[in-house]
Parts: sequence; C-alpha cells; structure tokens
Amino acid sequence: MALRNESRNLCVLLLLGVILIAYGTGSAYVASAISRVAAALVILGAAALLICYARVRSLMPKMLSASRWKRYLLFFLLVALWAGLYVEVNYFAYRHNTRWDLTRAGLHTLTDSTADVISRLYQGIRVTAFHVGLPPKYLEDLLREYKRLSGGKITTEIIDPIVHIGYAAQFGNVISGKEQKVFVQSGSEQREVDFTGGVLTEEQLTNAIIQVTRKVRQAYFLIGHNEFDIYEEGESGLNVFQALLSANNILTKRLMLGTDAEIPKDCDVLVIAGAKEHLTKKEEDLISEYLKKGGDALFLIEQTIVTTPEKPLTADELTKNSSLNSILNDWGLNVADDVVVDLASHASGDVGSPATRNYLTHRSIVNDLDYTFFVRPRSLSIVKDRRDTVKLAPIILTASDEKSWGETNRMLQVKYDEGIDRAGPVPIAFAIWESKEEGEASDTRIIVITDADFLTNALIGQYSNARLGVNTINWLTETDYKVFFESKNIEIDRLDLTSRQKRMIGVILFLMPVFIVVIGIMVWIKQRIV
Repeated sequence: MALRNESRNLCVLLLLGVILIAYGTGSAYVASAISRVAAALVILGAAALLICYARVRSLMPKMLSASRWKRYLLFFLLVALWAGLYVEVNYFAYRHNTRWDLTRAGLHTLTDSTADVISRLYQGIRVTAFHVGLPPKYLEDLLREYKRLSGGKITTEIIDPIVHIGYAAQFGNVISGKEQKVFVQSGSEQREVDFTGGVLTEEQLTNAIIQVTRKVRQAYFLIGHNEFDIYEEGESGLNVFQALLSANNILTKRLMLGTDAEIPKDCDVLVIAGAKEHLTKKEEDLISEYLKKGGDALFLIEQTIVTTPEKPLTADELTKNSSLNSILNDWGLNVADDVVVDLASHASGDVGSPATRNYLTHRSIVNDLDYTFFVRPRSLSIVKDRRDTVKLAPIILTASDEKSWGETNRMLQVKYDEGIDRAGPVPIAFAIWESKEEGEASDTRIIVITDADFLTNALIGQYSNARLGVNTINWLTETDYKVFFESKNIEIDRLDLTSRQKRMIGVILFLMPVFIVVIGIMVWIKQRIV
C-alpha cells in the first residue's frame, strides 16, 4: 500500500513539474519577454522534477528486484508483433491500391469522365506546364494524378520558362514572366491552355487531351425556320450546349438550306433544334436524300401551341411548329399534335413538363443518366407501313403508367379521354437505325426528341439534360467516348497568422509529444514501484 501511494505521489509531482515548466516557458515564448511569474513557475517546476528524480533513484533497488527476463521477453514479443503487422500492412497496400481523397472538393480525384477518356488513350501524351517560380501544390497534384491514372501513357513536367528559355522556345511561343500555360502534345498535334491569373482546371486539361487525340466531328444546325440558335446567349439560346459539344471536339456551324444547294459533305450530324416554321419542299427533299445516303440527324421537335377556352387557336396556330412528319413518316415514326402530361412526376409544378428516369436499354445514350425533364413534349408512335430495314426503339418514356398520357385537348383542360388520348407510359424520344448493304453508304442514325427547350441555356443545367444532349450527339457521330463535368472549383485557401499566433501554435505542437513522454514515464514509475 505504501509503494502504491508513493507511485501516485511521484506521478502527481512529475506532472505538476512538467506543467509548471511548460506554462512558464510557453508564456515567455509567446509574449517574447520573460516575466517574474514565468521565471518563478519554471523554478518551481524544476524543483518538483528534481525531487521526483531523487525519490525515484532512492527506490531504484526495489524496482530492479523483479525478474528481468520477463521484461526482455515481453519487449521482444512486442517488437516482433509490430514488425509483423508492419510487413502485413505494406503487403496489402502493395496488392490493393486503394486511395481516399479527404479534401473538401475532391482535389486529388479525377472525375469519372476524365478517367473514361484516359482509359481509352492509345497513344502517348506529353503535358508541359510553364509556371514562373515555385509552382502551386494543386498544379503538381493535378498533373501527378493524370500521370498515375494513365499508367505511363501521360508524361508531365513543370518548367520555369525564364530559367529554361531555350526549352520554352521549342513550343513556338514566347512565354513572359506573367503567363501561365500548359501545352498538351500527342504526335504532331498540340493544344495550348492559358490559365494566367487563375487556376488550371481538370476540364481544361481533359478537353485539351481530347482535342489532340480524337478526330474532329462536324455538327450543322439548321436555321431559317426560327430554330433555337447555337450562338444565342440568352435563356432561349443554345450556346452552352454548343460549348459542351466543342469540349467534345465536335465543331458546330449554322446551315441555311434556302441558300445552300446541298448539305455539306463534312456534315457528321444534322441538328434541327425546334423549327417553329415549316420547311420548304426543297429543304425536306434535301434532308431526306441526306438521310438515305447514310447521314445522321437529331430532330428536336418544338411543342404544340396551347391556349385557354377564352382564346381559341387560329388555323395558323393549330399547325404552327413543324412536326417534321413529312420526313419522319418515311422512317417509320409519327409525331402527334398533343401535349404529354404526367400528374405524378413532373418539374416545377407543371404537369406538362414530365420528369422521368424511365429509359429503355440504350447504353451509349441513357446508361449514365439520372432524371431528365422536358417542356410540353409530344407523343411518338410507330408507323405500320415502313421499310423492313428500318429499326426503331423508344429510349425515353414518361415515368407514370396511369398518371401520364398524351393530352389532345389544347385548351389546358387536362383530363384523360380513353380512345382519344395516348395512354401512358408515353414515348417522347426514339432512336432510328438503318444498316446499309456492304459497299454502300454508312448506316443511318436518327434520334427524335419531342422537345428542344431542355437544351436551352435556361434548362440545360437541370437534372441530366446536358448529359443527354452530349450522349445523343456522340452516338449520332459514332464517337465512342463522352466527357461531361460537374465543375470542380479549386480554391487556394491561405491562413494568415500573426507572429503571436504562430508562436502559440509552435508551443502547442512542441508540448504534444512532451506530454506523451510524460505519460509514458508516469506509467513506467507506477508499474516499477507497485
């Protein structure tokens, strides 16, 4: 009992001495001045430690009376256990390459889209970043992650163009001290990304890789019938969609068939984005001939006009907004003059804007989609009399069965009329495909979606609308990859501390291991004395 009390007193004395010395020296360091109180505390603490040391020395013979071989055996067992654990952990870490990104914005994890692009690389890529002075850590981490994920296909380097002037001159550009650029090279192709005054984003770098490794595709957007414009920056424009296509290495141009005698030969996909006026007979014939020769097209059908009983539609309004049936009927598809409604699943409280995740199997287009929604789409049906070589398949339907239908009443009187309205689930998008005989033109691919608003600047960022648009164009251009980004903002946070705050942090960091050692000594004293 006496030894137990003795060990408790020594532990208290040791802890008290360390606390007094730590507080005295720490306060003096933080204040950058030695006060009388601080000096007194240090002296008292030192005295307590000396008394503790002297008392332990006097009790040492009793402590050494225990069997030493047991302590040695326990020590070697612990060493062997920790060594075995260390070897086993390293073995599993080598065999299973698992990583955790604990940063708030996932800065050390590339998106699935980038991983998909990198996994499809078949040639070497060299990424050279020019940054004057010490490069930021985020840039080093980003390039390192590309290199790691590529398995050696991507090589990266960061160069100071002021120090290595001759090397920088090989890229054909004069790099000033204020510029920050990245050059992506593959074979004879080279792209330049300028991130001066900002940060290099994953999106910029991946898009540059795509542009040097993938064949450029050309999409023509028909104009002249009040279609949605790819260069319009307002809410009803398509310039955001156009930028996404450009990021996929798909160039876009306007096409007016009223002045052009034919569809250009470099047209990989023709897009009709919500024509509100009817096409001329000549234009319809040109498009039909283009499709028969193996051309590909995306038809975004504009909605029918609705009204209220107080304002009946005129004869012109009843037929306004072309259904393009004069072209589509030849390919086995018909667009109805109705409005698809869904009482159970819709967006913004509008039953005429059905939101759905009811997709039929079509891996290239809908495999990675979540919900999409459309503004007053029309229903689609298959024409009985069609060529046997034409294959059709619905790809998007309304989410509800009994709660959705194609409403033919355009007076906003939403009520299902059996035998008149199209019962749900209602198809609002179809894929059409016709193979050609060997030696003939390439296969024809057509996608029909009975809404164009979902790709406008106002709505393209909602749900999976943008992803649907990009996937559709990629399938039509027979492109085997896709890239789409959830924007990842890289914020370089800086914590500014005063000199006093820095000294306080230094004291805390120093005392943490000291107290761990003190606790160990206290345990040792208690075990040896008791």
